[in-house]
Amino acid sequence: MEPLLAIRGLNVRFGPSERPVPAVADVDLDVAPQEIVGIAGESGSGKSTLCGAIMRTLVRTARVSGEVMFSGRSLLTLNDGEMARLRGRELSMVLQNPMTSLDPLYTIGNQVEEVLRERRRDGAGLRPGGAIEVLRRVHLTAPELRVRQYPHQLSGGMRQRVLVGMATAAAPKLLIADEPTTALDASIQDEILILFRELRETAGSAVIIVTHDLSAIRRLSDRVVVMYAGRIVEEGPTGEVFRAPRHPYTRALLASLPRIEGDEVHLEPIPGQVPDLASLPPGCAFAARCPVAKDICRGQRPPESVVADRHRLFCWRAEETA
Repeated sequence: MEPLLAIRGLNVRFGPSERPVPAVADVDLDVAPQEIVGIAGESGSGKSTLCGAIMRTLVRTARVSGEVMFSGRSLLTLNDGEMARLRGRELSMVLQNPMTSLDPLYTIGNQVEEVLRERRRDGAGLRPGGAIEVLRRVHLTAPELRVRQYPHQLSGGMRQRVLVGMATAAAPKLLIADEPTTALDASIQDEILILFRELRETAGSAVIIVTHDLSAIRRLSDRVVVMYAGRIVEEGPTGEVFRAPRHPYTRALLASLPRIEGDEVHLEPIPGQVPDLASLPPGCAFAARCPVAKDICRGQRPPESVVADRHRLFCWRAEETA
């Protein structure tokens, strides 16, 4: 099956040309139709920048190179008008802050209807119904009331539902959700994740979910991509990676999840700090924090190792970490 999204050699750099900061480096990634892919990593790992490069929403001073093919089209070579027509119709995004993503001066109904008008003008194939039906599809209670309310009258979870409804009004082929459950209660987080699964089932959409919440990825995604310092360090089927992580950073991430033992909650934070992207070491960026690093790890960048079907990592000690 041809991938819906195929990324090859993607690089994103910021800052002056004489000393560029590599926010994303040499990323290769495929997303199949109707697949849910989770992208995990600490803050500063390049997750959101990768999404911005796909959506073409980075600042104009960002220098983006490589290839991003979506449904047979090269996103990096489309003009601004062509890209604008693609967004919202076939390619859509849910931003990470529901508190500020809606206009406080307009009712929820006004904002949803504006999105629907834009999609009709673009010739998008909308899912049936108006604003009330959009809110009903994302299980917002009393949608007839909500369309008359303003954002400040809704909870954070309700606002996130509105944003998901707006982003999926045209049944996009690919939805990108950037930290969609940040600052939401645990029960609301689960409900938002269920919406993404329903979107795949009802509209046939693929989903990329970007989060530092590994438990969300474990519950939702088919495949997980782990990023560190702008690079992919491990990628594989979610169940396999969680059951038998191979990269030391992936292992450290999973070990840092809270564990409840009796009345106590145990945390194992990853020692050290994420490296400065402006002065990365010549070898593996995780080497300074890695408990099994050798001299070669510090001096040379690791090659790709394929350890199982669709499971790859970048680690000099790949054969030893099984």
